[in-house]
Amino acid sequence: MNQHLIDREMLEHYYERLVSEEKSTETIRKYRRDMEKFCLFAGGRAVNKELVILYKQYLVENYTARSVNTMLASLNGFLKDMGWYDCVVKTLRIQPELFRVKGRELTRKEYYRLLDAAKQREDQRLWLIMQTLCATGIRVGELRYITVEAVEAGYAYVNFKGKVRSIILPPELCALLKVYIAQIKRQEGSVFVTRNGRPLDRSNICRDMKKLCTKAGVDRRKVFPHNLRHLFACEYLEKCEDPITLADLMGHTSLNTTRIYTRRSIEEQARLLGEMRLVVI
Repeated sequence: MNQHLIDREMLEHYYERLVSEEKSTETIRKYRRDMEKFCLFAGGRAVNKELVILYKQYLVENYTARSVNTMLASLNGFLKDMGWYDCVVKTLRIQPELFRVKGRELTRKEYYRLLDAAKQREDQRLWLIMQTLCATGIRVGELRYITVEAVEAGYAYVNFKGKVRSIILPPELCALLKVYIAQIKRQEGSVFVTRNGRPLDRSNICRDMKKLCTKAGVDRRKVFPHNLRHLFACEYLEKCEDPITLADLMGHTSLNTTRIYTRRSIEEQARLLGEMRLVVI
């Protein structure tokens, strides 16, 4: 059985390759965390297929299936980069969920309560950020493409993982953003920036959103930027029933990704199954 030892130079070479492949900063951070987790598990031991399988078993026992697969993807990428194909392991096969799980999603009413809480805190920037994310369906990492120029034009071009797509900014949102832009005297570039003029960090936005939970009466576990994107998708499908256009709006390469928003709730699925009248009491 082949034995391999990991050193810091190998890891840095792997991270440099991720940069050359134009992976996002957040993705590279994720890969770093995943590799640090594996190295901690390995504890200096030589890497072989047996060790990687043990690590996979450890992940399965302690994390969700999706988390397991993302961590294995990071590790497998490193193993392939090193040419250690004998150590690569298979990811878990996950069957798509047949329904949307109650308690994970942010509702429209909860979204409104979060906005009210932000307004009561007089946090205008956060109030507008949440509306921008929810009204456009963009990822929080794409917020930087909402520029002064885009607000003026009524649309923005978003570049994510090398794929450029256009995003329509609703007129009502543009009107609010124009007032904000005038207040902060921003002449050009991204609307939402730090005091140093840098794009806002996802973790900071998520932290600020969670500060609203108590006042808004919303479960903290449901409050994070991506759930605003999810709410946009669900609301769009309810109004338009057009998953193909939604896939374009969301920047999905495959319609299979968009399928998650077409699922009914568990209550709706149960009601439909009940209407089949196959249970006799």
